[in-house]
Amino acid sequence: MKQTRLIIAGGFLGAGKTTLIWDVAQRLMAKGLRVGLITNDQAPELVDSRLLRQANLQVKEVAGSCFCCNFDGFTNAIKGLRKEVEADVILAEPVGSCADLTATIIRPLKKYLDTEVLVSPLTGLSDPMRLKSIIYGGDGGLHEDAAYIYRKQLEESEVILITKTDLLTETEQEKLKKDTQTCFPHTTVMTASVQNGIGVLEWLDEVANRQGSGKKILDIDYDKYAHGEAVLGWLNGTVAVTDSKPVYWDILLKDIMNGLAKVVKKEKLRVGHIKVIAENGPQYAVGNITGDAATLQLRGTAGSGENLKLIVNARVETTPEHLNELVKDVLATAIDDQYDNEILAWRFLQPGRPNPTHRIV
Repeated sequence: MKQTRLIIAGGFLGAGKTTLIWDVAQRLMAKGLRVGLITNDQAPELVDSRLLRQANLQVKEVAGSCFCCNFDGFTNAIKGLRKEVEADVILAEPVGSCADLTATIIRPLKKYLDTEVLVSPLTGLSDPMRLKSIIYGGDGGLHEDAAYIYRKQLEESEVILITKTDLLTETEQEKLKKDTQTCFPHTTVMTASVQNGIGVLEWLDEVANRQGSGKKILDIDYDKYAHGEAVLGWLNGTVAVTDSKPVYWDILLKDIMNGLAKVVKKEKLRVGHIKVIAENGPQYAVGNITGDAATLQLRGTAGSGENLKLIVNARVETTPEHLNELVKDVLATAIDDQYDNEILAWRFLQPGRPNPTHRIV
């Protein structure tokens, strides 16, 4: 079997990784290519995986630790997609708080799976609002050690892709691109918006055809890196909601997301991301908060029906226990008095110290 092109789209929480790989997968399949996707998180029950599967994409999930700390799990996912899908291209989305990918993922892949995969240059996606703050000396609305991870992600990226450029004017976009290039002169800086389609194909052409990945090795403080992850509480939960008569479920999702946004604002919480997907069979809607309450976005429609599945993923700067209380309180207010409900899965945690399987420098 020929080599599979592996494109790793990294970047901090809320940068738009899932949205990008969903769009790119559709474009590649329209060309007749076989595509597989790999998602990654510290815990199972991922909104990202469900969203991608709703589009009938072939998805493997590496849950419980990052790619670098579960390298065998990552390589098994690659081998599985090569065997089951005969994938021409695999798009992989690492944990949003993960850095040091060149030494812990790309170089080991080139050493141990060189005959099976052709690894593209590492892309680091970056939300323009956080990026602005970071490159001009701010913290991007993050704890200083979480901001350290963000900067390290940018530093090791061979391609920096500034996403969500539909939120910027043309002048703002050009200035941000120029200033980012000045900060990282040895990196290819590109811009794209999945919303309007501008720049996506240019980025894909760059990473799908360029050779020579794995040259940027970070000088990284693992103590600071570990603390930057640990300041975030992580929560993944799945809830089944039912009613005896058809319900228009988009209203419930809106109530939940507005409730979460109010909590973020009231408690002045720093948010990596909060994602909720509401699934009514093949119909679904998604809510996102990627910073302060003003970043709340809703898209899609879950339609009406008697049964709904809610998956909640939250990465917020607070203790896991407090995050659990906040999210459960919001869900209780929106659901308990109106609908029958059952928790199918629920986990809240603080990420452990990164312990890569390999680190090749």
